[in-house]
Amino acid sequence: MRLTRTLKAAAAAAVLVAAAACGSSGSGNGSSSGGLNPPDLKQPSELGKTEGRVNLIAWAGYVEDGSNDPKVNWVSDFEKQTGCQVSSKVAASSDEMVKLMKTGEYDAVSASGDASLRLIASGDAAPVNTDLVPNYKDVFAGLKNGSWNSVDGQMYGIPHGRGANLLMYNTDKVRPAPTSWAAVFDDAPKHKGHVTAYDSPIYIADAALYLKATRPELKIKDPYALDQKQFDAAVDLLKKQNASIGEYWSDYLKEVSAFKSGDSVVGTTWQVIASLAADEGAKVKAFVPKEGSTGWSDTWMVSSKAKHPNCAYKWLDWIVSPKVNAQVAEYFGEAPANSKACALTSDKNFCTTYHASDEDYWKRIAFWNTPIEQCLDGRTDVKCVPYAKWVQAWTEIKG
Repeated sequence: MRLTRTLKAAAAAAVLVAAAACGSSGSGNGSSSGGLNPPDLKQPSELGKTEGRVNLIAWAGYVEDGSNDPKVNWVSDFEKQTGCQVSSKVAASSDEMVKLMKTGEYDAVSASGDASLRLIASGDAAPVNTDLVPNYKDVFAGLKNGSWNSVDGQMYGIPHGRGANLLMYNTDKVRPAPTSWAAVFDDAPKHKGHVTAYDSPIYIADAALYLKATRPELKIKDPYALDQKQFDAAVDLLKKQNASIGEYWSDYLKEVSAFKSGDSVVGTTWQVIASLAADEGAKVKAFVPKEGSTGWSDTWMVSSKAKHPNCAYKWLDWIVSPKVNAQVAEYFGEAPANSKACALTSDKNFCTTYHASDEDYWKRIAFWNTPIEQCLDGRTDVKCVPYAKWVQAWTEIKG
């Protein structure tokens, strides 16, 4: 489940909608996606003449041309400098992104981890020659060669940004201050009716991450690589949690409101939500618990059927350039990918708040990924539960 993550980006989307996205596995530099054998596609060795246009699929807030807010525009300068006219479509979900990419009508997409892995496996995304993207050299090391954006050391896109799923609590009503995800799992009955959780099948990974730390006998290595026994344990934990849930959230403005009113006192959140809630007077704190956390990382990928590949490469380099990447990160509410972007944010504390350059912080984050039968943790003696089964289970969990 994925939404735009700032107030302004939400306005750009016209309505706040839930979006199915299940980003990435592992933390920081990753190995290849275990068991994934993508088609043998060739990356370009050099760029040719630009084609005069580029067609993009993006999350709301990623491709802004001033039409939503005259002060928010990084498209017009791109068009002037490259001669590539931008046409973009805002996608509501990763499923929609995958479907649109299969049409061959789009040149590039800002894919989250579930979409990126599917696009790589199906051959709809082409391997990317990072030498043709000069600004790639300044991308934080922890975003390169991840299990969600590369296979066997071959990058399939250019990292855009990243964020963590945090535990937020009301400092007046939740005492002592929690240190663990136990606050929303084993200890959830203490706040029955006032616990909130992210409304998405990928939230099963949050339960798996907690079980990885608290039930070592399950031998969970990767919260996105669950055999049937491990998966059943995570589902059972979430079914127990359901009795204490007041609301599953997908509209983050509603989560801000719920924490302000006291309807919610503990649950999952994003940094942008925590900041908004605090700014509006809610007595909240948010942090990564001792078990670590899940999170997202988005990647700009080029279609293997791109009609305007040269303009697509120009866009990849533009969107990850320091100034533009800083603008997008602040507007959207995530840590930028380019290490030089932090010096250019309007809020000089922005990158500190979002832990942009703190690689030790990101090593604690298991980025969203797509569960597949070929276990992403490298096991070959069992089959893992694929994402379609996660979707079915989520319906059962919520009742």
